[in-house]
Amino acid sequence: MSSEKELLELNDIAVAAGAEILDVYNSSTQPDVTLKDDSSPLTDADRRAHQLIVARLTERFPDMPILSEESDAIPLEERLSWRRYWLVDPLDGTKEFVNRNGEFTVNIALIENGVAQSGVVHVPVSGMSYVGKRGAGAWKLHPDNRAEPINVVPLKDGSDRQKLRVVASRRHRGELLDACITKLEAHFGEIEVVSMGSSLKICLLAEGKADIYPRLAPTCEWDTAAAHAVLAAAGGEVVDTRFQPLHYNQKADLLNPHFIALGDAGYPWAEILG
Repeated sequence: MSSEKELLELNDIAVAAGAEILDVYNSSTQPDVTLKDDSSPLTDADRRAHQLIVARLTERFPDMPILSEESDAIPLEERLSWRRYWLVDPLDGTKEFVNRNGEFTVNIALIENGVAQSGVVHVPVSGMSYVGKRGAGAWKLHPDNRAEPINVVPLKDGSDRQKLRVVASRRHRGELLDACITKLEAHFGEIEVVSMGSSLKICLLAEGKADIYPRLAPTCEWDTAAAHAVLAAAGGEVVDTRFQPLHYNQKADLLNPHFIALGDAGYPWAEILG
């Protein structure tokens, strides 16, 4: 299958899931929210998107395992035996969905040998999608089907930048992030902090609208995989705090380590933040 065809097929699935989400989002009643065991919220939109994505992926790729945030528990031995599988977050940013600010996404990623190889991040409210595959490129797909190539923006010496653009979570700050921002300010001078919800934070880097996103708080693998693939396809990378690339399905739990998403992955970030 060609890269372009695969990405368009994945995007079609994500768009269909987004329509299920919007059906709940645009209803006149407030969505019914329940709490999962980890106290994260779950709505009917999460369930409907999950069911559609799993059904469509199974129909199109019957031999490929699927791991979704809303899947039933999969035995560890079985999961760790996978070398190629789909990693899905049917509704990333459920809190943003409940608060109706539009900053939620549908995430579908292809993982091969622990690496996020290709991904689709669809934004139901805007109809926009970010898609990418390592080695093939990354694009922003507009609702009118126009495909706009996207790339990260290289960094020159700190003195040549007007402002470093740092993406920060709307809900998760804290001492670690503040310390990281202090180190960046010491090197770059005044910086611009941009807040955004869900995996859109990483997509900002992929389309050249931000430079770095330190996430020094808990996340799960389905939160990052699709946007990670898009960012890597656009020339960036997601690394842990030792500046090693983030990998998936390599251990018993599905929690990411603290990570840093980088636009210009070749810049000497370790010297600045180490």
